[in-house]
Amino acid sequence: MSALYRKIITLGVGLALAAGAQALPQVKILATGGTIAGTASSSTQMTGYKAGDLGIQVLINAVPQMKDFADVSGEQIVKISSNNMTDAVLLRLAKRCNELLADPKVSGIVITHGTDTLEETAYFLNLTVHSDKPVVLVGAMRPATAISADGPLNLLNAVKLAADPQAKGRGVLIAMNDTIGGARDTTKTNTTNVATFKATELGAMGYIAAGKNYFFNQSTRRHTSASEFDVTKLDALPRVDIVYSHANADRVPVDAFVKAGAKGLVMAGSGNGSLHEWEEKGAAEAIKNGVVVVRSSRVGNGPVTVSVKRYTDEGFLNGGTLNPQKARILLQLALTRTHDPKEIQRIFDEY
Repeated sequence: MSALYRKIITLGVGLALAAGAQALPQVKILATGGTIAGTASSSTQMTGYKAGDLGIQVLINAVPQMKDFADVSGEQIVKISSNNMTDAVLLRLAKRCNELLADPKVSGIVITHGTDTLEETAYFLNLTVHSDKPVVLVGAMRPATAISADGPLNLLNAVKLAADPQAKGRGVLIAMNDTIGGARDTTKTNTTNVATFKATELGAMGYIAAGKNYFFNQSTRRHTSASEFDVTKLDALPRVDIVYSHANADRVPVDAFVKAGAKGLVMAGSGNGSLHEWEEKGAAEAIKNGVVVVRSSRVGNGPVTVSVKRYTDEGFLNGGTLNPQKARILLQLALTRTHDPKEIQRIFDEY
């Protein structure tokens, strides 16, 4: 074999290897803290740990198998327990996702997040990320130091999902406990169990089994690339508060929130968004003074629909199947576009 021929073969092999390396999808991991990055004093301590203690590179190093499926790199956004999530962090995440996904080299994004408010962040991004590329939120119910930590496999699954062309166009996803959930309908249902994230009535989007992603369902509501909401120039969101209804409820919390500057209220009513007559009077007065009020439900399943005629006459809007915390997110974004109740009801009907 001539020296020239050997050189051609060597060059060809090199180019083939380079092409193979470039073929891996590029997935960015944005870290916010949470239990998945939490540490405890012992391997059996499952509560009372320090959330968000570990940096993103530690998590990446702990799951080297991710690099078999994607070219992975990480970025630390914040290091918090997700019960401390703020509008400012949500806006920062949305803007960063849009920046990254505008790069044709980026195939998808994974966001590591605490589970307490993971569903709210997922839904916010579902409404504000303008790309059909996969954005996947992932967390853990046990800290990284636990004897049977769920974080590493969840993270591996999330990266594989973000790198999967099948995941494009499905909206923001949640990868937890071998289940693929949609941001709109998935919620945390158990305080400590690893199988906590479920869409109990409308169903999961799919499953992760034997290392593969299987999709069965898809949301029919507007999201991501079809969303009308633009947060590019926003540095704050309108104040919207949730009022939880109960026996013997009164108007005190309604009046307090309005006095504090609430532009909108979500009423977590009983049953089909029913309100105690005492709190209803306060909310109806708030509507007359320009506050937008949406009826949701504390029940957990089923749509809040048109109910007694009085609610319609007083100007209450209907939250549909969104739980109170997600109705709050949608109302915040709706108020960045309009204060017209008819338009806001249209938004709730479409999203």
